[in-house]
Amino acid sequence: MLVNGKPGNLISLRDRGLLYGDGVFRTLRATQGKAQHWLLHYQKLRHDCTALDIACPDIGLLSAELNDLLARHPNGVVKLIVTRGEGTRGYAPPSCAETTHLWDISPLPDYPADWAIHGIKARLCQLRLSQQPRLAGIKHLNRLENVLAAAEWNDAEIAEGLLLDVDGNAIEGTRSNLFLMSQGELITPNLSRSGVAGVQRDRVIAWSTQHNMPLQIRDVGLDDVLHADELFVVNSIIGLWPVRELEQRRWIGFPVAMQIRQAWAEEPAS
Repeated sequence: MLVNGKPGNLISLRDRGLLYGDGVFRTLRATQGKAQHWLLHYQKLRHDCTALDIACPDIGLLSAELNDLLARHPNGVVKLIVTRGEGTRGYAPPSCAETTHLWDISPLPDYPADWAIHGIKARLCQLRLSQQPRLAGIKHLNRLENVLAAAEWNDAEIAEGLLLDVDGNAIEGTRSNLFLMSQGELITPNLSRSGVAGVQRDRVIAWSTQHNMPLQIRDVGLDDVLHADELFVVNSIIGLWPVRELEQRRWIGFPVAMQIRQAWAEEPAS
């Protein structure tokens, strides 16, 4: 682990990331010393920092630290956290705080290879996401909703949970973005009120543009999900998983998901 570029695992008890979740983070997959889609992740990091009025560390500084980390740990799950830094007691942000940034790397999870081809079993979570447009789309450190949702099951056969918001709109998985195919259109939920807009979500949207696939970004009801022709989830660690089972619904064959997986596999490493 690196703390502000130096080896260590300690931060101040007064760091606002610890006290209030006042910060943002990114999670990347590292393979053979390469952090996949690092520039896209940095763009998201800078966007999220700007939205919270947190000074984003320079890309040159972070890239150098990342390269140093990957030279020693070439494969794994890399996590970058940026907090507003130390502050005095109280919620109000300090007028001049120095940000804290941390790097961590952990082993890649050993998911069954079958999940990427034949799909995963998912469940509908009981927890309902709150709506806060000021925070919607941002990968901020306040992830208690996801923690509580992920604690709802301990069945190893269930790989992901689907989250609805308080109005019953399907938003995302507990750790992934959601897509569905319906009547020849690719659909992903509107994230203007809640949810996290991930890098892989952007990549699927870009793929749809490149391949002239009709795309809608809109409110998605649970009925839309259960009656979809195809369902899949994405994030930067798993890549893309089709969904073969949700509630009482079953799917077999995932032609669009497989097209996207193939296109991603043929892209140059980045």
